Amino acid sequence: MSTSRGFLLSCFRSDGGASTSRLLSPRPRYPSMPKYPKAGADLEALPEEEQSRKVALFSVVGMTCSACAGSVEKAIKRLPGIHDAAVDVLNNRAQVIFYPAFVSEEQIAETIEDVGFKATLFQEDLQQKSILTCRLHIKGMTCTSCSLTVESALQSVPGVKKAVVALAIEEAEIQYDPKTVTTVKLMHVVEETGFEAMLISTGEDINRIHLKVDGVLDEKLVDMVKTSLEALPGVEDATFDITLHKITLSYKTDQTGPRNFIEVMESVGAGRLSASIFPEEQGREMNRRNEIKHYLYSFLWSLLFTIPVFLTSMVFMYIPWTKNGLDKKVVHMLTIGELLRWILSTPVQFILGRRFYTGAYKALRHGSANMDVLIALGTNTAYFYSVYSVIRAATSEDYMGADFFETSSMLISFIMLGKFLEILAKGKTSEAIAKLMDLAPDTATLLSYDSEGNVVDEREIDSRLIQKNDVIKVMPGGKVASDGFVIWGQSHVNESMITGESQPVAKRKGDNVIGGTVNENGVLHVRVTHVGSESALSQIVGLVESAQMAKAPMQKFADRISKVFVPLVIALALATWLAWFLAGKFNWYSKSWIPSSMDSFQLALQFSISVVVIACPCALGLATPTAVMVATGVGASQGVLIKGGQALESAHKVNCIVFDKTGTLTTGKPVVVRTKLLKTMALPEFYEIVAAAEVNSEHPLAKAIVQYTKNFRGDEENYIRPEVWDFISVTGRGVKATVRNKNVIIGNKTLMIESGVAISDEASEILMESEEMAQTGIIVAINQEVVGIIGISDPLKPGAQEVISLLRSMKVESIMVTGDNWGTAKAIAMEVGIENVVAEAKPEEKAQKVKELQMQGKVVAMVGDGINDSPALVSADVGMAIGAGTDIAIEAADVVLMRSNLEDVITAIDLSRKTLFRIRMNYVWALGYNIIGIPIAAGVLFPFTRFRLPPWLAGAAMASSSVSVVCCSLLLRYYRRPKKLDMLQCSEVRVG
Repeated sequence: MSTSRGFLLSCFRSDGGASTSRLLSPRPRYPSMPKYPKAGADLEALPEEEQSRKVALFSVVGMTCSACAGSVEKAIKRLPGIHDAAVDVLNNRAQVIFYPAFVSEEQIAETIEDVGFKATLFQEDLQQKSILTCRLHIKGMTCTSCSLTVESALQSVPGVKKAVVALAIEEAEIQYDPKTVTTVKLMHVVEETGFEAMLISTGEDINRIHLKVDGVLDEKLVDMVKTSLEALPGVEDATFDITLHKITLSYKTDQTGPRNFIEVMESVGAGRLSASIFPEEQGREMNRRNEIKHYLYSFLWSLLFTIPVFLTSMVFMYIPWTKNGLDKKVVHMLTIGELLRWILSTPVQFILGRRFYTGAYKALRHGSANMDVLIALGTNTAYFYSVYSVIRAATSEDYMGADFFETSSMLISFIMLGKFLEILAKGKTSEAIAKLMDLAPDTATLLSYDSEGNVVDEREIDSRLIQKNDVIKVMPGGKVASDGFVIWGQSHVNESMITGESQPVAKRKGDNVIGGTVNENGVLHVRVTHVGSESALSQIVGLVESAQMAKAPMQKFADRISKVFVPLVIALALATWLAWFLAGKFNWYSKSWIPSSMDSFQLALQFSISVVVIACPCALGLATPTAVMVATGVGASQGVLIKGGQALESAHKVNCIVFDKTGTLTTGKPVVVRTKLLKTMALPEFYEIVAAAEVNSEHPLAKAIVQYTKNFRGDEENYIRPEVWDFISVTGRGVKATVRNKNVIIGNKTLMIESGVAISDEASEILMESEEMAQTGIIVAINQEVVGIIGISDPLKPGAQEVISLLRSMKVESIMVTGDNWGTAKAIAMEVGIENVVAEAKPEEKAQKVKELQMQGKVVAMVGDGINDSPALVSADVGMAIGAGTDIAIEAADVVLMRSNLEDVITAIDLSRKTLFRIRMNYVWALGYNIIGIPIAAGVLFPFTRFRLPPWLAGAAMASSSVSVVCCSLLLRYYRRPKKLDMLQCSEVRVG
């Protein structure tokens, strides 16, 4: 945590008339983040009608530190009927879970005010907590106009707070109030707009599992099984689908798990039933495969009819003996060729092309126009004019008709092929997610222990059956099946697939391991801590999926165009037809320019059809989201989690980066490197007193001192620390306490001056020397006299200087903002190569510095790792959190650097720049294609070159345009970070 070099204020308030002196626990008791332990045994014993809990959120004004939060939390928990309380000092809030039968919101607020802070009940945020987020898969969208239509329809539903529709992955993410609207209603709204909706998740099924039940089921047995399962602790809901022999359970992972469910079902069935994980393919992948199969079969069927149509109109007409056969008259002027083309093109138009009619009808019904409208308009114009020509030829003895049946059938065939190729290509944009999801192994080895802790059994189970607190065995070369910590063994684990860290990480007893990583050599026994959607792997996948749903600002450009694109194209097509028809009517061009079988009306019609079918809004709609999808996936595979298109787009503009010092530029693991005593006393005695006071602080420097003190003790287990009284932590300064009846003050020079402690010239010189060596000097005063100075060093991260140098070459300014003293800050800045430094800055001052830089016209990125960095991370244009930092910092950031390496700052910026270049190329192609293609289709070259673009060829160009854009985005899959970073990493490895 990179706070100022003073220590976090931990002031403890006294109760009522109690003495101001208080004996303190030797260990800190107050968490830096909210957590929710189980209810106490007394509350669990309450009658059922009194067990309904309520959540209240209070605004608490006046808290300055974690100890203030601790005193509020402790006072609340003393009230009867409190299930849990958590206080967030950063946002000045307290969340309380309580039983209304015993205590009210008013009593809780009064208790907070009795402690000395102002409390106000928050209603708005509590309502926000009830908002769920569901995801729908939407089939049938072809362009941005489709996604905007669905998005607008969902936004208009009462109870929907926000709806985002992503065309590239064909999904909608909807934030809704379950009390006002249901997921069934949301799906119905989507279907009303003309698209098919499938539910992916409701937002409630975080811990949900589907089990398959084998055996003979009757109604009585089903009821017994359901009742038995619902009686288990932690089971929230159980639903049975008898037709599929499938049971779905919602449960709390910390109380029960799937193996318990299987055991209960098999026990109830008395040997007649067996249960296992229900075999389900991933929803998105299954939908994609079905869609690929659908378009492939549609294309092949259309080819079956279209190839003969093409041959009879384009090939056989130039072969004398076939031409004579096709030109034979059937009725009056109707030929065999025309009749064959009519018969063969009709199934393509109305059976295989039915989806275009359906999509166009539903789009027009809702007042919008999409790609289906253009396709239906173009193919229908060609088909029905051809029908008119055929009927007229059959009823006339001198009419020489010209049909466009090949245009309608070939258009539909090419569009089917284009959609098939587009879906294939779009599937590859999400390969990174698929690879992440495949990292988890299929099976795991479960260990069983006897009462003495000896392993008595091991068996292989489906990895989805793992429960919290299970112990699993990981063999060399095997994958870790779930998140947990090592309880036995030592090894090296390859975490590159999760964090991007190339070097295997040493693991021993007590170390955390991540599910999906590979064990290199030794055998490990791992106790499971997180399963299912709680695992790191699932959360990374969820983060990337959410990022892919978020729209980049550049997408708004395509959205604006798509709203007017189709109506504008239809207007251009009508204008084209009218212009060429009038040109032929008034002989503005020579009749020798066109085939003898074609008149001016037919020429004008052909041009207008070409205009309609060549125009493609799909490419515009796919230009941004496909590139964002690929980039976020590639970033995740390289240890850089980018939270959406907004962050990706902003990062490429960054020209100024503000770095925190501790834990960001430095390792964040300070160590004591120097001790200078100014009074005669034994060093062990000195550190015993200092450590006794510092053990109550959570500051990294305090922990470094406590850790260093262990060097002076032999028997750590039996060591009894001196009692501490009147402990006070002063924010940004240090701590005060009474140890062995001695008044102890530990902190910086400012704290000493404020406390009336005189600092001698000798002490000042030692402090100056420490700062010049990039050390933090901690002054120790006992009974108002300086007795010693402790020098603490936090070494730079490997490659920090090179990263700053590379950023300078990229024309990105680097600034360091820290809470440390000016001397140490300047020394570190000089060592790393940063010229602009701000020291002794509080959290709000860091955020203020970011705003000042923004007011100067700079696009600012903030890189930090601690709670005190979160205001600045939020204020910055792009917040980058170090992966090893606090959860609050990671939550506040736009980009998470999972490997905690500074090089990844450059990777994030470079990937952003490459992605934005690719998006611009996509727009150049998509706009250029329409800007150039539409005039050519309208016949602007015809007067000069006699070149006409046949409608079927225009359709082929349209079908290929969106495929080209997706393929252009797919080139990002081959992104490699700058070569200079690889050279830097190699040099670090050699040095190591």
